[in-house]
Amino acid sequence: MFLPKYPDNPTPPPAHTHAPADAAPVRRTLPQISISPGAVAAVLVGGVVLTALLAAVAVTAISVAIAAVVLRSMLRDHHRR
Repeated sequence: MFLPKYPDNPTPPPAHTHAPADAAPVRRTLPQISISPGAVAAVLVGGVVLTALLAAVAVTAISVAIAAVVLRSMLRDHHRR
């Protein structure tokens, strides 16, 4: 009779080999950034201008709303007479 051949070691070999990890990742330094005074001044002036424009839009919107309420009140009084 024929008997099947069995391996000497019944446990299978590992599916993957474990590679050793690097000790520590290399830390990269950030490049130096130089900010010129002109760039800072441009950002500040731009911020002031945009803030002034936003304030102007807000004041205009409020005055238009007040004018609309006054006109509506005047027209309502005119129609009642």
